[in-house]
Amino acid sequence: MDVTAAKAAFRDYLRAPDPGFFAEDASLHVVHPFNELSVGGYFNELLGSLRTSFAHLRRADYIAFGGTFEGATWVTSTGYYTGHFHTPFLTIQPTGTLAHLRVGEFHRMENGKAVESYIFIDLPELMIAAGQWPITESPGKDRGFTGYLPGPATQDGLVWETTDPERSLASAAMVTDMLRALATPDETWRPYWSDDMLWYGPAAFGSFTGIENFAGFQVPFEAAFEGWSGGAAGNGMTAHFARFADGDYICSGGWPSLTGVQTGRFLGVDPAGKRVFMRVCDWWRREGDLLVENWVFVDIPHVLLQLGVDLFGTGQAISDAEIASEAQSVSGSQPSMSAPDIAAENASFSASGDMR
Repeated sequence: MDVTAAKAAFRDYLRAPDPGFFAEDASLHVVHPFNELSVGGYFNELLGSLRTSFAHLRRADYIAFGGTFEGATWVTSTGYYTGHFHTPFLTIQPTGTLAHLRVGEFHRMENGKAVESYIFIDLPELMIAAGQWPITESPGKDRGFTGYLPGPATQDGLVWETTDPERSLASAAMVTDMLRALATPDETWRPYWSDDMLWYGPAAFGSFTGIENFAGFQVPFEAAFEGWSGGAAGNGMTAHFARFADGDYICSGGWPSLTGVQTGRFLGVDPAGKRVFMRVCDWWRREGDLLVENWVFVDIPHVLLQLGVDLFGTGQAISDAEIASEAQSVSGSQPSMSAPDIAAENASFSASGDMR
């Protein structure tokens, strides 16, 4: 599908959400505890619940654009739902006040319809704002800021027009190279960023400004996991479902994207040598040859469930087989770890006591 036409269809959908935007058999992947939904389930269980819990609900996206990845056409956006939080949402008790819920979406388009979608909402951000987040620790050396996260400083994040394809290719290549420089001993990701960068992280991690403050989060985060690597690394276990650019805006997402074996304390959980998989997505803005802003989601409730913490009291647990299946579903032709592989690795780390 042509990117310009896909963006036009997506713009109409954001203005007036309608099930007709999706193909009848579309696969919708939503953060925990929703996980996998049908089109009807998405509109009833998620959007319907939001309308019930938040009076006067409205949505404002401050980034939206489109592009191609591995021959497929994608559109994406991020912004906020806002409403009067007056009845419980999941197990989160209402505040009786205005509340924000950050949202981000990716849709693969075919013949004018979304056929594959990934939808992130930052539930910990809402819990923190409501005073109901049970975890006091952050992966970084500082807690970071939590609260409403602004859109691009340049106020040009809604990219509905056609952009220079060469610029887009260069932007995507810049981010791909930067991602492959993460988790390196000499921090070779630094030259890709402005010293005055803004990193808008998931609320459970916090947000930071300035490259040194970001490093104060990123380096300890990586150090909590043996073999920390992401969807651009070709690690054989995770992959990006999309990574593309539209002018100076770039995005990526993986379901899962990050993986590593927990060997250090993380979000209040002591290490048990378990391999963890993280559903992650990002949007970046570049200025010149540097990245200046980055908006990030991580499905933290899903990560914590893997570590034995059930935030919403669902009684669910995630088996090694389920993790292996989810990783395989997006890694395509890449070899993935099987459930026995993951179980054996977890047992090996536990037996060796190789924890920090």
